[in-house]
Amino acid sequence: MRNNTEDKTIERNYIQKWQHIIKEYELVKAKKHPRFRFVSDFYTHHGTNRQTFAKYYNRYLQSGFFKDLLPSKRGPKWKSRRTIPFIEQKVIEQRKLGINRYEIHAILQEKLKAHTPSASTIYNICRRHGMNRLKEKMKQNRRKIIKERAGELGHLDCHYLPKDLIANDPTRYYLVAIVDDASRIGWASVVKDLKSLDVMFCSLAMLNLINVEFGIKFKAILTDNGSELSSRGARREEHPFERMLMELCIEHKYTRPYRPQTNGKVERFWRTLNDDLVEGTYFDSLEHFKDELEQYLLYYNTARPHQGISGLTPREMIDQLTQRIT
Repeated sequence: MRNNTEDKTIERNYIQKWQHIIKEYELVKAKKHPRFRFVSDFYTHHGTNRQTFAKYYNRYLQSGFFKDLLPSKRGPKWKSRRTIPFIEQKVIEQRKLGINRYEIHAILQEKLKAHTPSASTIYNICRRHGMNRLKEKMKQNRRKIIKERAGELGHLDCHYLPKDLIANDPTRYYLVAIVDDASRIGWASVVKDLKSLDVMFCSLAMLNLINVEFGIKFKAILTDNGSELSSRGARREEHPFERMLMELCIEHKYTRPYRPQTNGKVERFWRTLNDDLVEGTYFDSLEHFKDELEQYLLYYNTARPHQGISGLTPREMIDQLTQRIT
């Protein structure tokens, strides 16, 4: 039987093809080609583009050898580019908790700084270990509480309401909500505008209400980088919302840009609120909606079982957390 391992026919044909293309290209550039007047016509005829051709042509010009017209081997070299075992182990440990690649990247960036692998590298590590899809145990770990005490971290966000929510009122209204990370206690209020001053007064009222009704005083608040919530590099004390947190001695934490998953608990709260109260419904007036919203929030915090805290209600979760501490 013929051994084809040493057959160089494909390589020879490939080199001959590119030799011919290069000669034609040089004729086009010298304006001596009998058929092609422009280089773009030449690229179209040969089914290539400027970037691909330039890569092979410049490689040939630098070396002068036709063998350099052959495609180079692609992909990372294992010994020089593969993530070192220590970092790979850190990625696996975080993945077992059910955390996605972007959250793993954010967590490791605080610890490893410049040695943090990219999100795509983290995905490849998970795939190599068969962890790119969440297993049931990982899903359960994902639902476990990150914070052990009520008030350690609050998730705050703003949300658009549909324009046709209020009958005969085309005004766009908005919601501002706070969700406690540990207990999942949540509260929301309506605002007519997302100006930073309006959001500040609304947030202050909700912080006081949650403190009085549920005994929760927040140490830190996590928000996105929206102008109504963040000073965006300007002086923090001049921004209403930032100044309020400073006066209350509450640390302000920010999510990663374009990553709403970082503030996932309040994003999930919006989904629940929309499914249970907003979607497919309209209200007679703004006061009617506010009344229904307050009734729903009482139900949400005291009667509705929450999957993320093992079927407990947020109120029951507060009691359980208090018992753990005492």
